[in-house]
Amino acid sequence: MSERLERGLNTLRAQIDPEVKAYFSSCVHCGICAEACLFYTETGDPRYTPIYKTEPLHKVWQEEYTFWGKLGKKLGLTKSLTEADLANWEELVYDGCSMCGRCSMVCPVGIDVAYIIRKVKEGLAASDYSPEGLVEATQRAVEIGSPMGIRLKALQAQIRHVEADTGLKIPMDVEGAEYLALLSSMEIINFPEYIEALARIFKQAGVSWTLCSDAFEATNSGLQIGNSIIAAQLLERVVAGAEKLKVKTVISPECGHAFAAIRWDGPNFIGRPYNFKVVHILELLDELQQSGRLKTSGMETARLTFHDPCQIVRRGGVEAQPRRLLESVAENFVEMTEHGRMNWCCGGGGGVSANERAEGLRLKAFKRKKSQLDELKVETIVTACANCRLVMEEGLEENEMDIPIVGLTEVIAEHLVEDKQ
Repeated sequence: MSERLERGLNTLRAQIDPEVKAYFSSCVHCGICAEACLFYTETGDPRYTPIYKTEPLHKVWQEEYTFWGKLGKKLGLTKSLTEADLANWEELVYDGCSMCGRCSMVCPVGIDVAYIIRKVKEGLAASDYSPEGLVEATQRAVEIGSPMGIRLKALQAQIRHVEADTGLKIPMDVEGAEYLALLSSMEIINFPEYIEALARIFKQAGVSWTLCSDAFEATNSGLQIGNSIIAAQLLERVVAGAEKLKVKTVISPECGHAFAAIRWDGPNFIGRPYNFKVVHILELLDELQQSGRLKTSGMETARLTFHDPCQIVRRGGVEAQPRRLLESVAENFVEMTEHGRMNWCCGGGGGVSANERAEGLRLKAFKRKKSQLDELKVETIVTACANCRLVMEEGLEENEMDIPIVGLTEVIAEHLVEDKQ
């Protein structure tokens, strides 16, 4: 057995916790999860059935935790995992799964299929079976602090532009501020209007906030590639920054996996609880609006819809807040047929968007979102995830669909009362 394969097998063995044992013991192989996966529905390829993507971990569990599996292995009747198996599943898992969790929602026996697939990624990553693009992004995150290679100077340059355009001061490294705002690299480079929106909203609402020069990046490539050690390392930077500045709350930005990493997985990754709260930006905006601190006026007249980011809405529970916010500024807001917790993924989550090899499959998977949009005939798409925004822009362009897509935080900022005075 090669050292590479041994590393992968040992890591897979370490992933078999009580939840995994219960899940595999409960699976009735009904196949219902298949129809919940856009990679399966849009390709018809049975390899993309969600439960099939868990097979490497299932095989290890079967051989080591079931009577017939142990017997078959002892008698030489079963075939153990090989490097070829890991190579095959590397493409299936990293190209054909966005970790959206829709499959978990429909399982009749309550199996969290996405949870198991993430554990499969741990074994693949440990044995060096991961896409080149995602490996490079993770290396940049570790070495530079950002998966896109964004350094502090780039953020400072964007801040200067925002300050010049708005006349507002973007606070940096303010000790004792109530909130520490995180950003994703995509917001810094692709959508700096998000930073401007924060500054304008927080000024009107009287929010005490800051950015941190040592910990401004929210994206967690360790979670995406399946390396808990790196995920913990990246989270520790955020925790250290928040503790250094003595903030009460950390704000996760419009980025799905960033929210999953810091809000739900973070304390488990670093092995201790936080001494601060974590909120998503939409949770905070909704709270400010409900308390009367965030005041808007005027209504969007365009027919628009909201694309629910999987990790924020389905996996994160932030479902009612974006709708309350939208309804306060949009008079022609319409829902997709399948929306909220059952909305369809953009196709680029889970690191798929950072995997160049998966581009063709990703665009094919986007057909599911296209059919939703064709049915609605909307003039604008609103979302709350920079990754969804970029992936959907690519899908819209590929399908020659001229529909603008904007971030919800920016939409709210455009309707601030102070802007109408």
